[in-house]
Amino acid sequence: MIRLGVVYVLAGLMFGAFAVLSALDRENTRRLGNAAFWGLVSLSFLAGDRLGDLGNGFLVVGLAAIAGFGLLGRGQPDTTTPAERRALSERFGEKLFIPALTLPLVVIFGILVLKPLQVGGAPLLDPRQATLISLALAAVIAVAVAVILLRQPLISPLQEGRRLMDTVGWAALLPQMLAALGAVFALAGVGKVVGDLLTAYLPMDTRMAAVAVYCLGMAGFTMIMGNAFAAFPVLAAGVALPVLINHFGGNPAVVCAIGMLSGFCGTLMTPLAANFNLVPPALLELPDRYAVIKAQIPTAIPLLLANMVLMHALAFR
Repeated sequence: MIRLGVVYVLAGLMFGAFAVLSALDRENTRRLGNAAFWGLVSLSFLAGDRLGDLGNGFLVVGLAAIAGFGLLGRGQPDTTTPAERRALSERFGEKLFIPALTLPLVVIFGILVLKPLQVGGAPLLDPRQATLISLALAAVIAVAVAVILLRQPLISPLQEGRRLMDTVGWAALLPQMLAALGAVFALAGVGKVVGDLLTAYLPMDTRMAAVAVYCLGMAGFTMIMGNAFAAFPVLAAGVALPVLINHFGGNPAVVCAIGMLSGFCGTLMTPLAANFNLVPPALLELPDRYAVIKAQIPTAIPLLLANMVLMHALAFR
């Protein structure tokens, strides 16, 4: 059976390659800092389960120290120039979309065909992680398709990946760190503490008030934690379950679904959602790194208000 560990190995090998290439990049005066940073990230994926809590704690402190003391620099990978990319785009035209379209097609194939497939009476893919395993497989196949289609050197995906990681920097790890923080908060019982504080100091004697507190809380915690999935267990344990569902009798499916949508409104307005809001400006080399957030705020706020109205109208029938 192919388990999620295979995905961790692939990610670890990728970051390990970034570390080696960074160490060899003599054009980057901070190449050793980059090599150490991506090397630690690689170690966390390859051997994090063997390091134990203390070892992983030191690893995270090491990552924070390297980033905090400004030891990261932007490398100069051996890649195509803007002029060469423009020439390639004119040459291949719409064929450039083939690698991107390969991703969803392979994921669908993995879920619909490989997931139910059994070998020797055992499933080929771990049913609980089939989507993530299929996504990793799709990424590998899409990269292979791109290399063959564009006739690029085999090392070009790693060089381009390193260029992207050096451009984004430590913020590339924010989603992973903040998701882990949400799990820690849930295990520590932060949701109950938050719920007690909210019910003690905010008026939630009416359904509309409770809905507003929950939706605004989901958006606010998402902005702080950078991830709606990290904010959800905290607000669900503190407000959704005890107040909206148990006290007011709200429909759990509606409350949770619209609550997550409210959290996604917070995602649109926070730099901590680095993969959504900081990576695109870095890729496009925009002068304002917060340009995406500024463009999304006028959509996020009305959408959040609409979520409150929808929850109040649909969850308590």
